[in-house]
Amino acid sequence: MEFKFEKLIIWQKAMDLGEELNRLSLMFPEKEKFNLASQIARSGDSIALNIAEGCICQSEKEFKKFMGYSIRSLAEVVTCLHKANLRNYISKSEFQSRYSESFHLMNMMIAFKNKIK
Repeated sequence: MEFKFEKLIIWQKAMDLGEELNRLSLMFPEKEKFNLASQIARSGDSIALNIAEGCICQSEKEFKKFMGYSIRSLAEVVTCLHKANLRNYISKSEFQSRYSESFHLMNMMIAFKNKIK
């Protein structure tokens, strides 16, 4: 038995990314604990949370709205990754890996959103 959203590849990938971002945020300096570290972890979690919430909405229009929230949360993650990279909180390879993962997930989410009537 599983919920409808658990079958979605975008939800599964968003869950994985959220966990990776949480792990990454724990490596940030203590001074960022309530700033960038918190922001990247929360926006990373928000992606999967909004997909799940949207999936059980009452209408396709509402689902599309929540997919938009997820896409914006992912854009926020990408910006946080850039900030972390510029501040040397993460390695170049860590940045490239998470950036690439985010890019592919963004494309999948946009395509999925566009298929919602």
